[in-house]
Amino acid sequence: MKRFNEVRDLIASLEGDFEKFYDKKNQAAGTRVRKGMQDLKNLAQEIRIEVQDIKNKA
Repeated sequence: MKRFNEVRDLIASLEGDFEKFYDKKNQAAGTRVRKGMQDLKNLAQEIRIEVQDIKNKA
């Protein structure tokens, strides 16, 4: 569950920037959103590898 909490925390940390970008058209917030989404992608990939390793060991 630790990894799930990491994903949830990352998404929650981006909420303000999503609002600033989509509602207020703040371009700097868009850059932060893009960076956050890249971090999310990398975290998801790490979790996928971890799950596959655990599954293969079983």
